[in-house]
Amino acid sequence: APRGMELSCGVGGGAAGPGPPPAPPRESEDYESLPSGASPCTHMVAGAVAGVMEHTVMYPVDSVKTRMQSLQPDPKAQYRSVYEALKKIVLTEGFWRPLRGINVTMLGAGPAHAMYFACYEKMKKSLSDTLQHGGNSHLANGVAGSVATLLHDAVMNPAEVVKQRMQMFNSPYKSVLACIRTVQKTEGFGAFYRSYTTQLTMNVPFQAIHFITYEFMQEQINPHRDYNPRSHIVSGAVAGAVAAAATTPLDVCKTLLNTQENMALSSVNISGHLSGMMNAFKTVYQLGGVSGYFRGVQARVIYQMPSTAIAWSVYEFFKYFLTQHKLERRT
Repeated sequence: APRGMELSCGVGGGAAGPGPPPAPPRESEDYESLPSGASPCTHMVAGAVAGVMEHTVMYPVDSVKTRMQSLQPDPKAQYRSVYEALKKIVLTEGFWRPLRGINVTMLGAGPAHAMYFACYEKMKKSLSDTLQHGGNSHLANGVAGSVATLLHDAVMNPAEVVKQRMQMFNSPYKSVLACIRTVQKTEGFGAFYRSYTTQLTMNVPFQAIHFITYEFMQEQINPHRDYNPRSHIVSGAVAGAVAAAATTPLDVCKTLLNTQENMALSSVNISGHLSGMMNAFKTVYQLGGVSGYFRGVQARVIYQMPSTAIAWSVYEFFKYFLTQHKLERRT
């Protein structure tokens, strides 16, 4: 998710990703007053399906983004555009290369998004009841989204570390399991959470920008808040693009912390492992200047737009479908 969606899910997602996972939308009053929305189980199923789809459909572009964010790429892994990168990777490294690491992403995205959505909906509802007697409270939405992101990233962070190492050019790891074992043995368990604070620092503003933009777009093009697939797709895509572009500098730092890019770190005389967000920020600046913070921005936006659109529309569809199904059973 929404680094997804980098809500991130997208984030970033996973980036939620890039993505954070998206936060669930807020619906019209009559939609909310259906059997008190829907059950946590409904949110978990809808969220898990949305999360897995969001992260897998655009996965090859995510692989390109990881490589484009490399601060000292191998001459054979320098790309001018997303299309050129995909073509080059497929021709020189094989057809399936852009999908390396997708299995660990799918394993992480399901439970991460299920928890994310269930937590978001539950908190949003109880906070809105307290703050605005059941009305739509932006503060409740923001707080619920932030807490849900803490949970989501706790599950997705280790998956993200393994995924990004598998995506790098000339990655030394034969498989996901080999990668997990090697990292655990050589760098310790902490390596899986080195970028956790950076990921959160990125996902909280990402989610905020993403939610505000999504809600704003919905107000413009779907004022009655009906279930309207086209409006969810358009609003999701715009929200994803704006949030992704704005949080790219943090994503570059996250990638550096996850991959511990050897050539880049040794060129600025860092021995051992780089940890800490401020250190990552300084290192990115030393290696790439201000433009270094926007490496891979094109790939990140191209990845995030469909991802966020997919996550929102799948989530809204499931919520609508499962709630309608329940209503029909009652009547």
